[in-house]
Amino acid sequence: MCLAVPMQITQITGNRAHCASHGIEREVSLFLLDDEMITEGDYVLIHVGYAIQKISQEEALSTWELLDQLILEENEAG
Repeated sequence: MCLAVPMQITQITGNRAHCASHGIEREVSLFLLDDEMITEGDYVLIHVGYAIQKISQEEALSTWELLDQLILEENEAG
């Protein structure tokens, strides 16, 4: 199973972006989104260091809610 994590772009330099989410920051490649208009403030799904899809803020927040719920349930299960 693959997992892509939503992050917000805080800075773009060429085809690299600095992204942040939930206190975590990463440098990622925008290479796979060359055909998209990507700007600072946009939300993207990140998989193994690559932005693979531009998403809305609502989609990003919804995804994080689901991921947080999974983590909580796993911690409760022990």
